[in-house]
Amino acid sequence: MRLSRYFLPILREIPKEAEIASHRLMLRAGMIRQEAAGIYAFLPLGLRVLDKVCRIVREEQNRSGAIELLMPTIQSAELWRESGRYEAYGKEMLRFKDRHEREMLYGPTNEEMITEIFRSYVRSYKDLPLNLYHIQWKFRDEVRPRFGVMRGREFLMKDAYSFDLDFEGAKHSYNRMFVAYLRTFARMGLRSIPMVAESGPIGGNLSHEFIILADTGESEVFCHGDYLTFEVPGPDVDFDNAKALQAIVDKWTSLYAATSEKHDPSLFAKLGPGKGLSARGIEVGHIFYFGTKYSEPMKAIVTGPDGTDRPVHSGSYGIGPSRLVAAIIEAFHDDAGIKWPQSVAPFGAIILNLKQGGADTDPACERLYAELTAKGVDTLYHDLEERPGSKFATADLIGIPWQILVGPRGLAEGKVEVKRRADGTRELMSPADAVTRISQGSNLLYA
Repeated sequence: MRLSRYFLPILREIPKEAEIASHRLMLRAGMIRQEAAGIYAFLPLGLRVLDKVCRIVREEQNRSGAIELLMPTIQSAELWRESGRYEAYGKEMLRFKDRHEREMLYGPTNEEMITEIFRSYVRSYKDLPLNLYHIQWKFRDEVRPRFGVMRGREFLMKDAYSFDLDFEGAKHSYNRMFVAYLRTFARMGLRSIPMVAESGPIGGNLSHEFIILADTGESEVFCHGDYLTFEVPGPDVDFDNAKALQAIVDKWTSLYAATSEKHDPSLFAKLGPGKGLSARGIEVGHIFYFGTKYSEPMKAIVTGPDGTDRPVHSGSYGIGPSRLVAAIIEAFHDDAGIKWPQSVAPFGAIILNLKQGGADTDPACERLYAELTAKGVDTLYHDLEERPGSKFATADLIGIPWQILVGPRGLAEGKVEVKRRADGTRELMSPADAVTRISQGSNLLYA
């Protein structure tokens, strides 16, 4: 993509309304624009990152055995009355009537709708287990939206819903999502810690929040420091092996880790000197097992192997991709701007032509652009008539992992300068070597 043909509305001033780094940087880098309180448009650069996040989420959901569908944003109030949640949910639910005076709502979550879909088609235990997920926009009328997309009213959510014959099957489904979540966040460069958490309005009696530690986290969390050294399961994990998955979950729940709502100071104190870690945290995922909470009132019944009918056991599993974009920035930024991990970066490399219109720099940049593109590296070519300092600032702000600086002085020696945004390291090399280095680096899981 040539910057001269792209839409990238950079802000040079720091927005006054932005309280945290991710909100400031997303506005300044032209990733989002606020359209109403807690409601944002994702501009082209932001959408590219959001799509990368969703791709990783999909890959890991599919790997775990979940099946994608797409449910609508608008739901009937009657479904929620069946479960008993319509009146209980609170003012966060946006309620309205259509032209026929039917009561409707903008979905804050989809337990009722997915249960209605399930009961319409599944009758026998032979069709279980089943895990259905979608990635869809949701709305919760937060009383005080803040921190940009970190706590917005409209947000993108991946929510999965499992259906099993009994508790043992449901626990295996829960473990599948538990492990899939560990892998999902690791692929984005994030170290997530599963913590015992409240179930909230979703309900249920087994719940974990996946927390990344960050100074701007919404709440204080408490855990054993060894979680920072645990090895995340690899791509060869067998999601059909219940025993192996249980062993992974047992390890990742073997030490103390709790949100503030579930924190027990006496247990935390027993961890010993230097072992307990108290920090701010950002929730990036939440999983629930709630048994027959929805299947009993909504009559989601299957026939078991003994011929008797029984309500299915269910769970729900959420990840907020739009929120994740902000969380990644909170984890990876400096005073100059964003430092994207390779796996979610909007572009893999950016070419900075330091003398636009130069008889030597223009052809060199064009060759680099063509060769990187041919190698599968999504490349942004900064071809605008701007001073080098302005181009450096833009490249650092938007956080592209690899920068190629092409100037007449370096080209006179057959060299270009390659800068790695993650650590600021710079190296002079031939254009051919630059293409090789960056194409290899762009194939990393994350950098």
